[in-house]
Amino acid sequence: MARRKRNRYPLYEKVEITDLAIEGKAIGKVKNKNPEQGDLTIFVSGAVPGDIADVQINKKKKNYKEGYPVKFHKYSEKRIEAPCRHFGICGGCTRQQLSYDEQLKYKQKQIEDVLKRIAKIELPEINKILPAPEIQYYRNKLEFSFSNARWLTEEEVKSDKNISDFKALGFHIPGRFDKILDIEECLLQKSPSNEIRLFIKNFAVKNNYDFFNLYKKEGFLRNLIIRTSETNEIMIILSVFENDTEKIYRILDAVSEKFPEITSINYVINNKLNDSITDLKIINYKGKDHISEKMDDIKYIIGPKSFYQTNSKQAKNLYQTVKKFADFTGNETVYDLYTGTGTIANFIAEEVKKVIGLEYVEEAVKDAEKNSEINNITNTAFFAGDIKNLLTEDFFRQNGKPDVIITDPPRAGMHKNVINAIINASPEKIIYISCNAATQARDIQLLDSNYKVEKVQPVDMFPHTHHTENIILLKRRYI
Repeated sequence: MARRKRNRYPLYEKVEITDLAIEGKAIGKVKNKNPEQGDLTIFVSGAVPGDIADVQINKKKKNYKEGYPVKFHKYSEKRIEAPCRHFGICGGCTRQQLSYDEQLKYKQKQIEDVLKRIAKIELPEINKILPAPEIQYYRNKLEFSFSNARWLTEEEVKSDKNISDFKALGFHIPGRFDKILDIEECLLQKSPSNEIRLFIKNFAVKNNYDFFNLYKKEGFLRNLIIRTSETNEIMIILSVFENDTEKIYRILDAVSEKFPEITSINYVINNKLNDSITDLKIINYKGKDHISEKMDDIKYIIGPKSFYQTNSKQAKNLYQTVKKFADFTGNETVYDLYTGTGTIANFIAEEVKKVIGLEYVEEAVKDAEKNSEINNITNTAFFAGDIKNLLTEDFFRQNGKPDVIITDPPRAGMHKNVINAIINASPEKIIYISCNAATQARDIQLLDSNYKVEKVQPVDMFPHTHHTENIILLKRRYI
């Protein structure tokens, strides 16, 4: 008989979970055999502060280890029952086991810790995190993947039943790009998102449509995007691997008949090696080629590729905070860096003299111009290109130097050349919005010799996750 393979990673007993990590896992500390090395940090999935558990290590790095609980000796008093039936398997919403108040406490702490640890500059008292208006059904966009090799649950693996259904329409399993968890109900997007997804999956199964195989790169149905809006418009985008119009039209006609409330039905042929559709042609099959969103009196047109904050209600609160921090007088020239489709630029336009929006994606700039046009906004101008190359002295001469700069860069933060250009432009105020406090902290450190941080406002855009937006107001130093 073959010997059982010994686990090459250790098991730590009765590990006390003390905190939450920035990436959604919990933190436990274990005494090192060598006291001079300090405590060993373990990042633990599926645990919350206050738990005491035996932790099996499954990943080892130089300065830390990762693991998962195999036995709980004590459950934290902070634990609650997760509302989602897929919790613990699906990779999203990892903090559902904590009450929303507890989630906010840890998000606040993480913003404070990251800014102090990385920026190492003088900071004001950080404002209390702005809670989300809704903690369920708050997303306006979800993307689901088709697979003919769905993830089998632990119960299915252990059962004696003969499993023949391997088709799935849902989310990727964390760390397994090739496995999709079949989603029965998602609590992130309002109705009829769940109903549309389930109908499409059942129709496809019933009519023998092939689901995509990521390893073999074959199969017909690939991805499904559902977008909703506060104006009750709905968009779907069906991504298929093969240009079989008979199959495409048949499934889209069925969806259209079942859900007449869908206002925009689209599809895209994607036979690339990745799922991105930003470089592909989206074909509008039925209805409008966009949906509409409204924020205060500003209307936004959102196309299939348009970026729009995925939490509409909280996005409004975020933009209102930007206005409050800016304290406009009406005479300002404002530069909106990484403007996307001009959501912030158009939102603030009526309160300033002029807004210059800069964005890397040319299609987004066209959407931004369209959004100004439909709202009769005439004091905006948008430019496409690499922002570090756009912000030149010649550009400032042609468009005027900014009094205020609003910047909302991607997770990687701002390029050093962009930071230098901002410093050279010498605006009175900089409002820095970020979804990554670490890169934000790095950037404000570089700005610190010329700009002082006056206000910090964390904003919870994504309840039940570790993600937090953060707004920082910086004012020019006069030395």
